[in-house]
Amino acid sequence: MIVTTSVYEGPSDADNIVNALKQGNAGQLANYFDNFLDIKFPEKDELKNVGKTQATIAVKSFFEEAKISGFDLSSQRENEGTMYLTGKLTGSSKTYSLTLLMKSRGDKLSIIKIRIN
Repeated sequence: MIVTTSVYEGPSDADNIVNALKQGNAGQLANYFDNFLDIKFPEKDELKNVGKTQATIAVKSFFEEAKISGFDLSSQRENEGTMYLTGKLTGSSKTYSLTLLMKSRGDKLSIIKIRIN
């Protein structure tokens, strides 16, 4: 007797993160923030070791001010439990380069660094 099972895993965390960026949905993106992360916004000093709540407020604020409405993925690579994702965020008046650094935490990806230029 042969038993076959297929498991549908749905979209990966990386897919969900890219979709949140494409929709300009900072709240959905924040679901993947680590407990503490580093954030760099255009023309501002880098924020180091920011708590998840403060990071969520800061990113939501940036997305609203810049009117982020889209994202084009340029590159996505993984190396020993660390994933890099780069692309262009589309705002109302300009585009921004985005780099995310993520770590695998158990079975979930956690964003540990956000850089927007």
